[in-house]
Amino acid sequence: MPSPPLKRSRHPLVPVDALALVTVALDPEQLAPLAEDAMRDLLAEGESQNTVRSYQTALRYWAAWFWLRYRQPIALPVPVPVVLQFIVDHAERKTEAGLGCELPPAIDHELVRAGYKAVTGPPALATLRLRISVLSKVHQLKAAHNPCQDPRVRELLAKTRRAYSKRGVVPDKKAALTREPLEALLATCDDSLRGVRDRALLLFAWASGGRRRSEVTMATLDNVRQVGDRAYLFTLDRSKTNPSGSSGLDKDKPIVGQAADALAQWLARSAIGSGAIFRRIRPGDTVAEPLSPAAVRDIVQKRAALAGLDPDYSAHSLRSGFVTEAARQNVSIGETMALTGHASVAAVVAYFRSAEAVSSKAARLLDGDDD
Repeated sequence: MPSPPLKRSRHPLVPVDALALVTVALDPEQLAPLAEDAMRDLLAEGESQNTVRSYQTALRYWAAWFWLRYRQPIALPVPVPVVLQFIVDHAERKTEAGLGCELPPAIDHELVRAGYKAVTGPPALATLRLRISVLSKVHQLKAAHNPCQDPRVRELLAKTRRAYSKRGVVPDKKAALTREPLEALLATCDDSLRGVRDRALLLFAWASGGRRRSEVTMATLDNVRQVGDRAYLFTLDRSKTNPSGSSGLDKDKPIVGQAADALAQWLARSAIGSGAIFRRIRPGDTVAEPLSPAAVRDIVQKRAALAGLDPDYSAHSLRSGFVTEAARQNVSIGETMALTGHASVAAVVAYFRSAEAVSSKAARLLDGDDD
């Protein structure tokens, strides 16, 4: 006697036996608790460490400020008046006594004493905007009503930016390490193990397209390979503008000439056999753990100080310096972007315009044929 046909579920592709394995039916309008935890883990893992740290710092500041201002723990959703108060507490405006803000001095001093801010006084406008953006992102991720999207908040922020601009306040930009100041930094690198490392690191970061500090610390013996005499290729799998590692982007960044020589000397002296290329040097010339992104900044600033240069140089100065120098030497924007990995032409054009301003033909219309 033939066996009875398998009873099918209402879904033509799923047998009823398979459905029996599902003990609890999910609500299609809500994310399951375990799935919500998994989503948070994926979001956190996908973010850069620098971004996560900046978010954590901003949220700690929000919690501390809220407690001191309202004497209760912060909770989502944050009311719109709270965000408006936060802006006027931290944004400078003209008063009869000069520039001032609404943050009470006692609260300001307590925030400094507790370590939530470094010095008293209003923060930079960029810092204020970042803290608002972080609060907005948290509301977005929690699917809570977002007070930062309220028209009153957006209008106040827009007018605040305009007020700062009218007062001549411009975003803080670190000095660019063009060829001449870079060579001054390199001149401070002696033949000690630390000097050899720093020279290799500076040239690697600058000559490969102005690498970000996190990208420098991503360099390993697996993604940096020698391809010829005085030539290496650094395969940059992920970056700020390519966090997912898209294969459509130009990932191979060349390290050639004196940059390749410096890298080869460091690899030979350090005897690194695997893993990260740029590492900490402990007492006794012991090559230790990989450098952190913050260490790249520290190396740039230390070498700038030894060279007697502007203390405003930072790790980003390597990137802005490369782009500015490329503009000065008439390298095309396309070729420059192929190395830097910039996603926006506008970001690169600003450097090109700055570098070309003095030599612009349009600025010399009255000079005729004179040089």
